[in-house]
Amino acid sequence: MKLTRRQKLTQTAFLTVSRFTRGMTMGVRALVVDDSERVLLLRHTYVNGWYFPGGAIDPGEHAFDAVGRELTEEAGIELSGPPKLISVFQNVHASTRDHVVLFHCPDWIQKHEPMVPNREIAELGFFPFDDLPADVSPGTERRIQEWRSNEQATAVW
Repeated sequence: MKLTRRQKLTQTAFLTVSRFTRGMTMGVRALVVDDSERVLLLRHTYVNGWYFPGGAIDPGEHAFDAVGRELTEEAGIELSGPPKLISVFQNVHASTRDHVVLFHCPDWIQKHEPMVPNREIAELGFFPFDDLPADVSPGTERRIQEWRSNEQATAVW
């Protein structure tokens, strides 16, 4: 069905207004495990707690590309195989419109050690599953438990 000029203008106006009134944010996180069965976590300079590496999906960027970019930027890790989608979560702690796409990244190589600390990352390291940092974020800890026990992921981060 071909839209009239008026319909096109109305649709464009609706989409523009929706972008400002219904804005949704989306980010990625990477579950990376090394050969010693330790999980990669980092601590940011601007928020308390330990988290999976990750960040925002840039405009026009695909989530699969974003997780690879974030791993390279934050941990010096490059994916050598495709990331595996675990689930998409609503992150109500950030906003009712925020979502997190979690990937398991089984195939990777660490190209270089990141310069840590830096402006964004205070600390970075691999931790045994049974000896996680005391202040690992609740959402990160839940995702680790679900992944390790093969449980169905909850919908909320």
